[in-house]
This record gives sequence, C-alpha cells and structure tokens, in this order.
Amino acid sequence: MKETDYKRACRNILEKVLAGEIKNEDQLNKVKKDVSKLYHLASLPRNGDIIMQGTPEEQAVIKEFLRRKPVRTISGVAVIAVMTSPAPCPHGVCLPCPGGPNSAFKSPQSYMGREPAAMRAIQHEFDPYTQVQSRLSQLKEIGHDVEKVELIVMGGTFSARSLDYQEWFSKRCLEAMNDFTGTEWRENVWQIGKASPYIPLEEVQKANEVADIRNVGITFETRPDWAAKEHVDEFLRLGGTKVELGVQSVYDFILTRMQRGHGVAEIIKANRVLRDSAFKVGFHMMPHLPGADSELDLRGFKRLFEDPRFRPDYLKIYPTLVTEGTALYRMWEAGEYQALSDEEAAELVADIKAVLPKWVRLQRIQRDIPAHQIFAGVRKSNLRQLAEEKLREKGGKCRCIRCREVGHNSLKGRRINEKDIELTMETYEACNGTEYFIAFEDLSADVLIGFTRLRFPAAPHRRELQDSALIRELHVYGSMVPVGKGAKQKEWQHRGYGKELIEHAEIIASEAGYEKLAIISGIGAREYYRKLGYNLDGLYMAKTLRG
Repeated sequence: MKETDYKRACRNILEKVLAGEIKNEDQLNKVKKDVSKLYHLASLPRNGDIIMQGTPEEQAVIKEFLRRKPVRTISGVAVIAVMTSPAPCPHGVCLPCPGGPNSAFKSPQSYMGREPAAMRAIQHEFDPYTQVQSRLSQLKEIGHDVEKVELIVMGGTFSARSLDYQEWFSKRCLEAMNDFTGTEWRENVWQIGKASPYIPLEEVQKANEVADIRNVGITFETRPDWAAKEHVDEFLRLGGTKVELGVQSVYDFILTRMQRGHGVAEIIKANRVLRDSAFKVGFHMMPHLPGADSELDLRGFKRLFEDPRFRPDYLKIYPTLVTEGTALYRMWEAGEYQALSDEEAAELVADIKAVLPKWVRLQRIQRDIPAHQIFAGVRKSNLRQLAEEKLREKGGKCRCIRCREVGHNSLKGRRINEKDIELTMETYEACNGTEYFIAFEDLSADVLIGFTRLRFPAAPHRRELQDSALIRELHVYGSMVPVGKGAKQKEWQHRGYGKELIEHAEIIASEAGYEKLAIISGIGAREYYRKLGYNLDGLYMAKTLRG
C-alpha cells in the first residue's frame, strides 16, 4: 500500500462527507470498504487520518460528523482515566471489595479487571505513559479535540503508594501529553544545562503549561484516612486539583460493619483539609451496605447536604454489588445479605436526585462491572436513565450540575439564547468556611453555562494561603474549544464567561477584606490565569486584590 494511495482514499471519503453523500455511520463504513477496494488498501482508513486530509475549515465540519460518543468531551474537557498497578489497601479488605493483588483477578483494589479502564490498563501493563497516549489516540480517532485533558488517577489508595511511585506515575502521564505532538520540548530542556536525559517533575510540568495537549486538572482517588495534610501537600506538588474520597457511608456503625478501617471523623477531617487547600472534593457513596436499607440510605444522603461538615462538590453513587470471592458474597450465599434489585435501586437514586443542591455534580451512578460478574445487585447498565424516568413520574427534577450543564442539554436539542443568561450566586457553609457558587445560568431553561467556586477558608495549613480567599474551581461547559481558538455559534467556551466569573469572585473577596486570591490551577491552565493577572505563588496561581 502506497502512502499516496492511502491519503487519496482518505481525501475521497472526506469529500463524500462534505458533499452530503454520507449521512450516518453505516454509510461511512460502506464507503470506507468501497474506497479501500478501489485503492487496494490493506485496512480501512481511520477517522483521524480522514480528518487530517482536510483544510482547517473542512476539518471543523468533518469532526462534527465523525465524532462518536460526543458526551466524552461535552463538558469542555477530554477525560482520561488511568489506573495504577495492583497494590493492597493499607487497612486490609472491605466486605464488598472484589479485587486486589491477592484476589483471583490480580487487579487493582476494588476492581475486577473487566471494567473498561481496567482492561485498558492491563493491556498496557499498567504503564501510565502508554495508557495516556493510547487514550488520546482513541479519542482523536473518533473525532474529539484533546487539547484540554482532565486526568483521573484510579486504582486504589494512591497516597498509600511510595512517594517515588506517585511521582513517577504522575510525571509519565504528563510526559505522554507533552510527547503526543512531538518531543522537541525535551531537547529544549536538555539544551539549558541538563546533564542527563532525566527530566525533573517540575520541568515536565513547566513544559505542559504551553504544550499542545494541556493538563487542566488531575483527580486522585484515595481513602479519607489517607488524605491528611502531608498527603494533600503531595497531591498539590504532583499537580492535583481534585480528590475523590471513598466515603461509602456517613454512619460509623455501617463503616465498622463493612470493615472500612476508618470512621466518620476521618471523613470530616479530610474534607476540611482538602477544601482549605482549595481542592475540589468528590465523595464515593455505597447505598445498601450491610446494616443499611433504603430509608437509612436516603437519610444519609440528605445528611450529606444538610450537614456543613460534608457537602461534597462531586458525587458518585455505587449501589453495593455482590461479586464472587468477597466476604459479602459469603454473607449473601449464607442468606445474611440481600442486595438491591434494579427497581429498588432506581427508586432510591430517584429520591436522592430529588434532594441534590444545584452546586453538586452527580458524576456517575453504578460501577462498570459486567453483568455476568454480578451475583446480586444492579445488573442493568442504564440505572441513571431508569432513575430519571422514576423522578419524572413523581413530578420531580434533578438540579445537579450535570443535569443542567449546557453541553448535555444541547445534546438533547435544547436551544439556549445568550440574551437569557444571567449571573447568579448561592452561598452556603461547609467545613467551617463559606462557599460562594457563582454561575452563569439561563434560569428560565434551568441551564448552566459555567461557574466558579469561591471559598473563604477556615484554617488553611499551606503558607501560600494565609489570609487568602480561594478559588477551588472554574469551569465553562459545552463542547471543548481548543486552546487559542475562538468559539463558534454553538460553543460556549472562550466567550469571556470564565474571565467574568473570576472578576466577580475578586470583587466579593475584596469586599470581604481579603487582599489576595489564590487559585488551584491545572498545570495547563496556568497560562490562562497569567493573562488575568495571576502569577505562580508556591503551588497556586495568586493575585493581590486592590481594595
């Protein structure tokens, strides 16, 4: 197969798409086969290669057509999940936990090895570099822009791994982004006096600040008892912006019974330290653990948002599942435990969604475990949809961020008029501090364009944050607009909403007497904040406020 023939084939397909001769994926696949025969190709042309044969104007059109699973980047970033190598949890094993290096699956703790992220990790032998590069290629292949990457580090208690492993893993993920479009940055680092090919973490991060593929945030998963000040400091050094805590329950007796190894006190402490360090905080919750029922679980979720010691920014709900080889499996086999049915789980999740405040984002409902590995519990893969249907039947509506964000609403065909968008603010107490959820919304349509989280902290331990107000998050939703590009008609990023949100937060902080505002910034977002007058102060972007 000649390279010129392959390029001609790709161009042929591109022109048919632009001419309107191809209207769906089935037609596209048929044309690919026909064109491959015509040019005697050994394999079908890849979407990414077809895109590359177009002019910039043509690429913009064809990307819209070729993009599969638009939800992957509809929230404004390309989310890439990577998994650490199998290692035991420091406390032992919880009752429902199926995985770990000593399990039959030889998988990361709490995973069974058949989840999509786990299978990708196993395929790459848990190498962070190739996991990231492969996922970037996959997303680009199906038409997604990948210039803004939100990295999620999964696979157990990350902060319990050795410091060397934590740094190596995080650095290799960033190197994979930096290398994706070329390795010239490495040569630039070596030319300024580096004696060996080894590049320190700080230099890798600095290169990512201006890379083609920029890391706009890193999420680390860990346990509440492994999110103390020293762990939080390390998360910051590695570029972390968000931590997801395996909370599971807000009842001590449930945590004790599931052999969790920590109590509610550790959850409260971790939440406070993270927030006062400007992190976004997510909670993983497990309804229907041994000793709980739906009534108790619903009270627990209401407590999450009524009690200011909790109030997470993000939420994942994982109804308890019975899987082979666990202590819970033995209880279930002996008739000592009964799991939720699909119907019961949908009913409970619907009731939970009804009480969610507008400043929390319900990220995920249920695990990615294949149905054939589940002996009891939710087997249907569309639990979110079932819960939403039940909530509508009851006349209710979920007001969480995900349900209201403009990207997901645009996928449903809802039109938003920019003239109807207004600035709103909601204030609430959390962890002895004050939170301001400042947003641009279309109130009539109940659609969220973007928001920022401003916090007046209680007792930050970081030197940089003394006498400073904090911005814990800035997010403008909708399809991702690449760095340096302007927004098109149906795109909401790069229209100035982020700048206005920051300016409003500055006014509120200044009027409250703060002389400084510090932002926890993704490494690749630092250049954006520099344009707004912020500079690197330790591990934060900071600005002196004028009274």
